Amino acid sequence: MRTAPGGYPHPMAGTEDAYTAEPFVPRRGGLPALREAAADCRGCPLHRAATQTVFGAGKASARVMLVGEQPGDQEDRQGKPFVGPAGKLLDRALTDAGIDPADAYVTNAVKHFKFTRAEPRKRRIHKAPTLREMTACGPWLAAELDRVAPELIVVLGATAGKALLGSSFRVTQVRGTVLEEEIHGRPERLVPTVHPSAVLRADDREGAYRGLVSDLEIAARALG
Repeated sequence: MRTAPGGYPHPMAGTEDAYTAEPFVPRRGGLPALREAAADCRGCPLHRAATQTVFGAGKASARVMLVGEQPGDQEDRQGKPFVGPAGKLLDRALTDAGIDPADAYVTNAVKHFKFTRAEPRKRRIHKAPTLREMTACGPWLAAELDRVAPELIVVLGATAGKALLGSSFRVTQVRGTVLEEEIHGRPERLVPTVHPSAVLRADDREGAYRGLVSDLEIAARALG
């Protein structure tokens, strides 16, 4: 157990077992304060294998927040969300839908890269986070929503949807619709769609891309 000076239990001791980021989230300060604090998050064991925390990026004044699943390999190495192939595709889709990527805040439901390796030194293979891990990271997403207060949330894929809307969420049932739900105590409008990585994996990539753009066009119209 970690101890504080004098041998008393450290206030952060046992937090991993508790599976919550709550003790690490500062009550005050803006996005820079959140980002700095998140770098030291030990709210679940995912931080152990990851290179670093990958916090959200964008303006506090952003009208739209895009929420994905978790960082990928490139995001983990660079410390920024959506900088890999899926992020580049998302920027193109946003632009085609009439949303300036520079005006969006992008983040993930889980802030550490979860992966597996078939063999040591082999390529790191993405592994989906569990509901417990998503719940543990929830306080960071709640804090981001509080600081940014977006007019609209674009939900990218099933994992982000479950993190925000519960385990019964099915992206195929509600994609391209405007939902009104209470999220972390705030009334929010949300437009679910597929994660851009699903487009990259699709057999009909062009058709999947058109579907993503179509959903994002609905988000653009909802923004007005």
